[in-house]
Amino acid sequence: MEPIRLDEFTNYTFLSGIDYAPNGQAAAFIASKADLEENGYTHNIYLYENDTIRRLTGLGKESSFVWLDDEHILFPAVRSAAEKKRAEAKDPFTAYYCLNIHGGEAEPFFTLPFQARGLKVLNSQHFAVTGSIDVRHPDLYKASEEERQQVIKDLDEDKDYEVFDELPFWFNGAGVINSSRSALFLVDISEKEPKICRVTEPLESVGDLDVLGDEVLFSADTYETRSPIKGFTIKAVNWKTGAVRTVTSDEKLSLEGLTVAEDVIYVIANAGERNGLNENGWVYTLDAQTGALTLIRQEEYNMYGDVGSDCRLGGGHQSAACGSSLYHITTREGDAVLYKLDPDGTSTPLLTKEGSIDAIALSPKADAILLIALYDMKLQELYAFEDGALTRLSHFNDEALKDRYVAQPEYLETRSLGYTIGGWVLKPKDYDPGKTYPAVLDIHGGPKTVYGPVFYHEMQLWASEGYFVFYCNPKGSDGRDSAFQDIRGDYGNTDYRNIMDFTDAVLKAYPQIDPKRVCETGGSYGGFMTNWIIGHTNRFCAAASQRSISNWLSFWGVSDIGPYFSEDQTAGDPFDTPEKMWEHSPLKYAANATTPTLFIHSDQDYRCPLDQGLQMYSALVTHGVPTRLVMFHGENHELSRSGKPKHRIRRLTEITEWFEKYTK
Repeated sequence: MEPIRLDEFTNYTFLSGIDYAPNGQAAAFIASKADLEENGYTHNIYLYENDTIRRLTGLGKESSFVWLDDEHILFPAVRSAAEKKRAEAKDPFTAYYCLNIHGGEAEPFFTLPFQARGLKVLNSQHFAVTGSIDVRHPDLYKASEEERQQVIKDLDEDKDYEVFDELPFWFNGAGVINSSRSALFLVDISEKEPKICRVTEPLESVGDLDVLGDEVLFSADTYETRSPIKGFTIKAVNWKTGAVRTVTSDEKLSLEGLTVAEDVIYVIANAGERNGLNENGWVYTLDAQTGALTLIRQEEYNMYGDVGSDCRLGGGHQSAACGSSLYHITTREGDAVLYKLDPDGTSTPLLTKEGSIDAIALSPKADAILLIALYDMKLQELYAFEDGALTRLSHFNDEALKDRYVAQPEYLETRSLGYTIGGWVLKPKDYDPGKTYPAVLDIHGGPKTVYGPVFYHEMQLWASEGYFVFYCNPKGSDGRDSAFQDIRGDYGNTDYRNIMDFTDAVLKAYPQIDPKRVCETGGSYGGFMTNWIIGHTNRFCAAASQRSISNWLSFWGVSDIGPYFSEDQTAGDPFDTPEKMWEHSPLKYAANATTPTLFIHSDQDYRCPLDQGLQMYSALVTHGVPTRLVMFHGENHELSRSGKPKHRIRRLTEITEWFEKYTK
């Protein structure tokens, strides 16, 4: 068996966006691959029909689509010379192309004078479209060409500075969002020129939407300076008449999901009163006429998939309606599985195979379900679930892993502070029980995510390089009830002890691990925990802290989620109880650190901003601890998962060489 190479991920195919045609006779999805030459990714649309899979597009730029009807697909693209020139001039627009799945070239369909985010087909000539607007110029989409060009010119002249008068003022992966809103438009293409009507008010921002008869239901948050943490409003617009009405408003609940299943409207929302931001949403039904919300299920588990992996690109539907039921992915322990929810609140497991379902699509009668999944320690493939049987349909990644060593996860659990903590261990390539080996402890982000028995490239690389790799789900992780996920005001206490107890259990179960050659790494929450660990123990020979939090006080005013996330998670605030936030800040304990530590950060990471890594790095330098910080330009919080391929290679090279330096 050959080892997994560091740059092996450039041979992987990532699947996303699976969706059935309206009649259920065909389905389409996106297949993406790394492009080292362009230092980016290619995206093409594929079709599944009559038990065969074939590629529909070949330019490598088609990263999303919707079905227009049973034979035609719409997708946004920049293809013509005029479109390319317009894009280079930073003129906001979206051009949609139409492709017949049974042959022919994609043809221009219509062009919208704003940057579209999503499109829902109402019929062949009417569409509900979400798109970005600037509250300073909310009607730019209907301005004359002269007025439009003047606004674009003025914005270009202001490109060297930003004005902030809202919160949040930036967002990870989106950049500066000050004065930006997600608006809802109705588009009618029955005439030569598309007729476009903005439904929402300039200060409203649209979230989820779905269709019920002649109405489009949508959530709409309104804010002038600070985006609301709690409360939501659901409105409806009659797409035939344009009439808008408010269906319901609630000041105590936070909306997580809105789905229409026949005449049943499912609303997933949480009050945050039991477990704060860690709380899983409960399920309600909404009466479209009276606006009454009826609680049908006090759900204790996350109704979405949350199993970590660095082998995905793009997303897909986490839930789908069929009949009056809601089919949804849910996280249970270390797996993302499929359940069905009925209007009476009954929840039924359908597919609970070990692994991670990443996206689903339902045929009209739900007699066939397509899913993209990470199963059997393989990369993503397309599967069909029908009559209780699971069938693998695609083989995109067979060649990528052919004759490669793939370490199989061995489950291990231990008791820690009254909790059962489960995790997994990967054995090194060419494992010999008579030898000793170095090891890597890997800690997930979140903290409300999970690790599970799925393929993770960086872990497989280290196993191929001769390391044991182990990982677990401490308190605060997803996959269990809301109470287990709640570590508010307890960061660095129970979770830290859980991880250390699991480490002790691994060393006891696998005496082949040299305890003096154990490394540790983690990103986001895992980066926070890395920073915490090096200030509380010297048991690890080296550490790599990635996109981390180090100081809750400074994080409060800099992160895109800082003001509410840090207060909720630390049970403190910078004005009345700053000592509480400082108590849970790894920087407070950095003077105790002796572990050689590498820091990885990106200058456009607005979730865990660069200053967090810089503070820890500076603290270690001033205290004489071996350290190194690598900053990636133009990357954000998603560097390890969707960053530019060359940057991902450099990141993993830095971490691997750092570990080798202190273990060889």
